[in-house]
Amino acid sequence: MGSLTDVPGIRVGHVQKAGDGWLTGVTVVLPPRGTVGSVEVQGGGPATHETDALDPTTLVQQVDAVVLTGGSAYGLASAAGAQRWCEEDGRGFAVPGGVVPIVPAAAIFDLGRGGDFSARPTPDMGYAATAAAAARPEGHVVERGNVGAGTGALIGRGQFKGGVGTASVTLENGVVVGALAIVNALGLPFGTTTQLAEPGSVRLSGGHDGGVPWPSLRGEGAGGEERASTPRASAGGAEASQGPLNTTLIVVATNAVLDVAECKRTAAASHAGIARALNPSHTLADGDTVFCLATGASALDRSDEAARQLSLVTLQSVAADVVRLAILDGVARAEPVRTPAGDYGAYGGQMR
Repeated sequence: MGSLTDVPGIRVGHVQKAGDGWLTGVTVVLPPRGTVGSVEVQGGGPATHETDALDPTTLVQQVDAVVLTGGSAYGLASAAGAQRWCEEDGRGFAVPGGVVPIVPAAAIFDLGRGGDFSARPTPDMGYAATAAAAARPEGHVVERGNVGAGTGALIGRGQFKGGVGTASVTLENGVVVGALAIVNALGLPFGTTTQLAEPGSVRLSGGHDGGVPWPSLRGEGAGGEERASTPRASAGGAEASQGPLNTTLIVVATNAVLDVAECKRTAAASHAGIARALNPSHTLADGDTVFCLATGASALDRSDEAARQLSLVTLQSVAADVVRLAILDGVARAEPVRTPAGDYGAYGGQMR
């Protein structure tokens, strides 16, 4: 499968808390200095921080760190800790008197899954996750499953554990494309065998759903991450009456030379990997978000316009499939958890 850290210079750090009401965490992707980045948000209910600064039309060109966190909008506070670490390290946009680190962030909803609604990521956890990433050697093994921002992640309408997954591909020209996923999805992977246990679930017509039902949302608000209800304890896991909590967060990284607009386009293309892996995805109530980072160590063929287009199309197509693999890895690596809020079983053994 490979991992995001197969892209030279990329490091990943996790911090998590479980037990005593906690089930949440923070994951930080720390790229080499000078890394170019952008983002594409296609979910209808995102919880994000500093994503507007990554638009190709803005002043910012480079990204100092990316924070993926639990805690919904509350958890975005962890980005302040990552920013503090970057400032201490001298990373950031140079301004008179110092630097302003560019640290975009996105959050999943995991509030209350450990039993305490107020147990959510803090700035200190963001700082610690960034320091953990910096302390890792280049090419290190990325921890998967119930770690970092995947600690409180669930799939299948809150019935099964989700988690952190990662994958990579190396092309013949030496370009590496990697992805890291935090899988906290309403639905299930395509082509899997388990039915969701919610009465009234309906199948998609046309036979293209891989046998996976689309959970009914009847009687529930669709106000996004912050309005979704907290899971409640039940014998079979989180109750089916909880609101839609369908957020998958992705960081795609490559060693290719890309400008901000090309990173933006690659992030957009990578969303296809979410749609290929999970049913449903990109709903009104989710926060599906893809960041794209380009370290600029390997030049693409830009000898003419046709070569440039072919290089970018190939890279973006590969990125989408690496995202798909990272998501499936996150589901497969997740382990069962029991908390006062519910029992969340592993789903990996039911994948085929």
